[in-house]
Amino acid sequence: MRQSIRFYLGNVRHEIPAFSPTRTVLDWLREDKRRTGTKEGCNEGDCGACTVLVVRLEGDKLVWRAVNACIQFLWMLDGAQLFTVEDLRSPEGALHPVQQAMVELHGAQCGFCTPGFVMSMVAYCKTPGASMEEDAINTALAGNLCRCTGYAPSCGP
Repeated sequence: MRQSIRFYLGNVRHEIPAFSPTRTVLDWLREDKRRTGTKEGCNEGDCGACTVLVVRLEGDKLVWRAVNACIQFLWMLDGAQLFTVEDLRSPEGALHPVQQAMVELHGAQCGFCTPGFVMSMVAYCKTPGASMEEDAINTALAGNLCRCTGYAPSCGP
């Protein structure tokens, strides 16, 4: 077992005194915190369904990174701030602009991969000088897979 770590989940400080060094962020979120918006897809870091945001102070700037929670070990959060899709809604209940755009533009089908896409988009929007060119956006979303996209919904056979 490892010494304790400290980090924020959303705006709540957590100190975890003892844990297995192989405990993943995904397992901790889903099993211990019941944050089920973060999905387990491939459990290998390939599909992006488990994407969360990790924020760290680097120099004098906060750096926001989209990371795969399934391959991120819990100890790697020491000194960071972690955000899940559940943290995006405002205290008044309003959706984050990325979430609102997904709703308004019908950006989800089954919804399983949607939280990961949203978190990747939020991280990209937090990137200073992020280009809104299609190629740059596609690159930012390259780690997210959707198995539904491209299939038109149908009402019958």
